[in-house]
Amino acid sequence: MASAVSDKAISAIKQMVVDGTLRPGDRLPTEKELAETIGVSRNSLREAVKALSVIRVLDVRQGNGTYVTALEPAQLLESLSFVLDMHQDSSHLEILELRRLLEPVAVEQACPHLTEQDLDELEAMLGQLTAGSGIETLVESDIAFHRLINHRCPNAYLATLLDSLASSTSRARVWRGLTDASAAQRTLAEHTRILEALRAGRADLARVYASAHVAGVESWLIAQGPPPEED
Repeated sequence: MASAVSDKAISAIKQMVVDGTLRPGDRLPTEKELAETIGVSRNSLREAVKALSVIRVLDVRQGNGTYVTALEPAQLLESLSFVLDMHQDSSHLEILELRRLLEPVAVEQACPHLTEQDLDELEAMLGQLTAGSGIETLVESDIAFHRLINHRCPNAYLATLLDSLASSTSRARVWRGLTDASAAQRTLAEHTRILEALRAGRADLARVYASAHVAGVESWLIAQGPPPEED
């Protein structure tokens, strides 16, 4: 019953944010006042506030009250990033599947928003890579390449989510580089193909190439198996 009452409090606070009664940066009413408004006990309200603070909707400041956060995508997705980090050893394939489904959409949406400077920066990243580039350099470049493109996607939530997914699959990428001698050359060729499509303004082709790029890593991991656990 206590859980159900706490859920009621969570829903009520959420509705206040949705309808504008509480806006980003606003301080919540006193615990007594808010509990009476919602119609729950103060203990149930505390449980609701704690839950909403965990997912970064509320910011509890000791001695200064509780505030609605800025509700920025990076804040709201922080808890998901934590969960992904906790489960990355057993969930590489699931996370790569999410990337394969979501990243091509971000690439397609980003295409018309990429500037010449962005495209030149992407090309410079590729120019710094060779077939003999070290694994760490390859992975860092791979993440930076995708991050620049994804952050030109107008959907900030999608871009932020993909940041989390990229970080969670970095070990799989390192593992591939260590066990696949052609990984650097293949990554360079696939990135070049994506970039050429973006330069040509072919968002449709860029989407297809991005999907094939992530699918390649996913297929390799299915065949090779997950990376070994860290000591």
